[in-house]
Amino acid sequence: MPTNRSFTMATSILSLLFSTLLGSTDAFAFTCPTTLNPTSSLLSMRNVMQSRRRGSVVRKMALDEQMEARLDGIRRSFLMLTERLGDPDVIGDSNLLRQVMRDRSQSEEVVGVYDEYCRLKEELAGAKELFQEAGDDADMREMAREEMKEIEPQMDEMENKIKILLLPKDPNDDRNVMIEIRAGTGGSEANIFAGDLLDVYRKFISSEGWKCQMIESSPGDDGGYKSVILDVKGDSVYSKLKWEAGVHRVQRVPATESQGRVHTSTATVAVMPECDEVDVKIDPKDIEISTMRSGGAGGQNVNKVETAVDLIHKPTGIRIKCTQERSQLKNKEQAMKLLIAKLYDIENEKRESEERAKRGSQIGTGGRSEKIKTYNWKDSRCSDHRLGQNFPLSQFLNANIGPMIDAMIAKDQEEKLRELSEQTSR
Repeated sequence: MPTNRSFTMATSILSLLFSTLLGSTDAFAFTCPTTLNPTSSLLSMRNVMQSRRRGSVVRKMALDEQMEARLDGIRRSFLMLTERLGDPDVIGDSNLLRQVMRDRSQSEEVVGVYDEYCRLKEELAGAKELFQEAGDDADMREMAREEMKEIEPQMDEMENKIKILLLPKDPNDDRNVMIEIRAGTGGSEANIFAGDLLDVYRKFISSEGWKCQMIESSPGDDGGYKSVILDVKGDSVYSKLKWEAGVHRVQRVPATESQGRVHTSTATVAVMPECDEVDVKIDPKDIEISTMRSGGAGGQNVNKVETAVDLIHKPTGIRIKCTQERSQLKNKEQAMKLLIAKLYDIENEKRESEERAKRGSQIGTGGRSEKIKTYNWKDSRCSDHRLGQNFPLSQFLNANIGPMIDAMIAKDQEEKLRELSEQTSR
């Protein structure tokens, strides 16, 4: 009789052979220590081969009972909200109707994906049952096996979608925004670069079907802008544009450079979610407002009547000048709206910094002092420092920044999924 040591060597060799054939290292788990029954080890390896051939038979479901119970609850709430859309009391109240429609839309996608998941789950259960009942019918077993192989990848896709849809959502994602572009270091070239960024964002906003209005601007002496603020309205604007917040750096030869030397300039982009007085409390005593003539184009009204507004928030030192509207009242409303957004943005940035510090985030702070992108004209390259990835410069200049934003969203989702996995494993 061969010794246990002989069987150990034999099973080790078989293990290596099986791992090579299977394209995996799973078979190494069955390498026999000296104290293990060699017969059981060989049987274990045979079971691996059989389970690999069966494919889906030993599949582990990713959604546990707790997760499915949560999804069932979301579906029940969705169906209740759908019924409420036909309620005369809801139809008669426009504000309530908008609220119900908004709440329903937030869960509509996850319910649709979960319904598809449940359908696939039933089909997989039916295929497994057919496989078990097939007995010695090789054709029937093969048909069931092929059906399971076809269903499993679809279920994996649905499971991943569900996990992403259930990730904690930024409460500001559905809000409109105000974008502030401010020239940084670099003098006139920085102003011109700020104007280039403005052109790109305007094109992108138009491509998304959003609307924007310039509410404050300070033109540069040689072109571009020292600072400019846009009011952007649309569907889930903040969820996309928030990834553009930070310091943008450009490396190129300015038009005014006679020696052909490359200059480095910067511009800062702030993306502030729109809010109202309910979100931010402002003491009227903390505000100082003065009026002045706007000047420039607009006829005698803006040149002779004090329509422009100069607002100062004493506690923070924030100063806002609004001259775009033709009436003092509208400029005052715009100035207050911008002040509220700036104060909310300060609190929001502080809260997000604390959360990211706890998470140990690797995708950046999202703060306006963080350098996020470098645009190199010589190499025709746009480098995103958060992603560690380069994009063609022409892609950015043509306002095709959707793929860059999608990459940031995917990275953020990946990080959140990793955190969720770590919390679950504890």
